[in-house]
Amino acid sequence: MELEDFVNRLCERIIAYMESAEKPGKLVDYTPAESLAKTTDVHLPLEGHGADAIFDDIDEFLRHCVKTNRPEFMNPLWGGLSPAGFAGEVITALTNTSMYTYELAPFATLIEQAILKRMGELVGFSGGAGTLATGGSNGNMLGMLCAREVAFPSSTHRGIDGTKMAAFVSSESHYSVLMSANVIGIGHRNLFKIACDEDGRMRPDALLDEIQRARSEGLTPFCIVSTAGTTVRGAFDPLVEIGKIAHQEGLWHHVDAAWGGSAMFSGSLSRLMEGVEFADSVCWDAHKMMGLPLICSAFLVKQADVLAKVCAHGNVAHYLFHESSKDHDLGRYSLQCGRRNDALKLWLAWRECGDAGWAALVENYVALAVHLESKVNRHDNLEMMSSRTWTNVCFRYVPSTSGIDLNELNSELRARLMRNADFMVSRSNIGEHVVLRSVISNPGITQGTIDAFVEEVLRIGNDIEQGMPREL
Repeated sequence: MELEDFVNRLCERIIAYMESAEKPGKLVDYTPAESLAKTTDVHLPLEGHGADAIFDDIDEFLRHCVKTNRPEFMNPLWGGLSPAGFAGEVITALTNTSMYTYELAPFATLIEQAILKRMGELVGFSGGAGTLATGGSNGNMLGMLCAREVAFPSSTHRGIDGTKMAAFVSSESHYSVLMSANVIGIGHRNLFKIACDEDGRMRPDALLDEIQRARSEGLTPFCIVSTAGTTVRGAFDPLVEIGKIAHQEGLWHHVDAAWGGSAMFSGSLSRLMEGVEFADSVCWDAHKMMGLPLICSAFLVKQADVLAKVCAHGNVAHYLFHESSKDHDLGRYSLQCGRRNDALKLWLAWRECGDAGWAALVENYVALAVHLESKVNRHDNLEMMSSRTWTNVCFRYVPSTSGIDLNELNSELRARLMRNADFMVSRSNIGEHVVLRSVISNPGITQGTIDAFVEEVLRIGNDIEQGMPREL
């Protein structure tokens, strides 16, 4: 097959997929895993099928994939399609470089440095350092590794007994902090989960109590992980108060702002991140609220030398790193060796819209979340299950008649939403309650999308209610 013909056939499918978001349609051809495995062919052949078969396989993939570019997709903390970001992905794959040395990625290195510098300025880390990582999970781990290095200098070289170390995190934090506790060697048991207030924010008084309790048990506290935008409720921990405790107790303060970091662009919403400038490290996912293709995530640190020490293993790679390019080789600040160019797509999108464009995007998302919240509050059969701070809207269907198990009803409601595939939101828990969690982070969403979604929830909820048994 000629190269030009190959590219043209590929572009036809790309354009059709992009245009599908503007037409009526389902988010996915919903098929249970067992059925899909029986009706599709994914085996790897001994003899190749040839170039023409590539397009048959692409068509099959697109037929069964979730259409995350559609406005009805409101499930995870990301969604939609950024044309500039997509262009960056294409060129990144086309040029196929790695980001460990300036020698291999000269212009890309300057781009990533410019991005990290600007994001550092936004959070108040001028003069710091950072790296683009594989996601917020990796960013949280880097933050805790930096905390470990400061509390136990040279621990990256000598190793460490983590059984006497203690870290502290919100009880509503992302599960990746548990992973981080495992990787850095302290274990899940030594990660203290701090009680939250009724809005899902870490309580500073409970944090101080747990730090004192850990010390009384012979442990050495070394790190606090705050959350700026929790996964379920979108709550922001009180960073000012937590930062003061971290300072007075001599602990590293890492802020998981993977979800909420983009509030920094908005003059009216940046108050949610007040106090982040006093933290020691931050992770911030551009593939979430900023809409870049997965993965695009930044880890930022105030003290550049700390991150350099954590990543000093690269110094032995004489075949990669040389003194002449020490100030520009990004691999000296990364745990990775081979690392794709995730900077280009963010740079292109940022150059397109500027800070003001990001601010407008974020503020529009919050306005849409307010619209959804107001519709929930206005309808007798819907109930908000948490206060709303960010663009997470947690609610449930409440039947008109009594004696119906609300968790069972809302679990079935979400299951039918999935099977219908007209809308996609997540099922979550707040305490013992099952809730529908709708997240606004998709540029295709409009008030009309939300209005139609609420109508669908009410219709399905009413159908379920009519068929459910009542408790006597």
